[in-house]
Amino acid sequence: MSETDISPVLTHLDAEGRVRMVDVGHKAATERTAIAEGEVHLSAHAWKLLSAQANAKGEVLNTARVAGILAAKRCAELIPLCHSLPLSFVGVDFTADESHHVLTIRSTCHTHHQTGVEMEAMMACTVAALTVYDMCKAADKGILIDQVRLVYKSGGKSGEWQRDH
Repeated sequence: MSETDISPVLTHLDAEGRVRMVDVGHKAATERTAIAEGEVHLSAHAWKLLSAQANAKGEVLNTARVAGILAAKRCAELIPLCHSLPLSFVGVDFTADESHHVLTIRSTCHTHHQTGVEMEAMMACTVAALTVYDMCKAADKGILIDQVRLVYKSGGKSGEWQRDH
């Protein structure tokens, strides 16, 4: 396969294959949104404590929500080639599937900028999930964080994209 057969290209590599930060200075600022989701699978015991808000470390979901929001705001400090973005909104919400002991985390990020907020949405979702793990690990070390993924993005040159579930 030749280089011309590959589309789209990896934008964080220059012509010589060296890592680089993408220059977005020439791009127009547009409204951009990204939504990410992830799942936290808990044991029946950990689920019971989480649901009853009886966890020894405190109120788990609000703590995870705040952690996710803070993570989105600090994404560029952890992902080396990520741009710092002025976020206009970060939301972290939870859906409980009691029958399967699964907590779905959904994070939404908005900005008006020259680059997208996909990384910020996935960072918010991931750190919220890790916070749930941290706060519930005393009851269950086998908690599984799974399926962290981008489910929607809009704005910019590539426009709107939605994952086919």
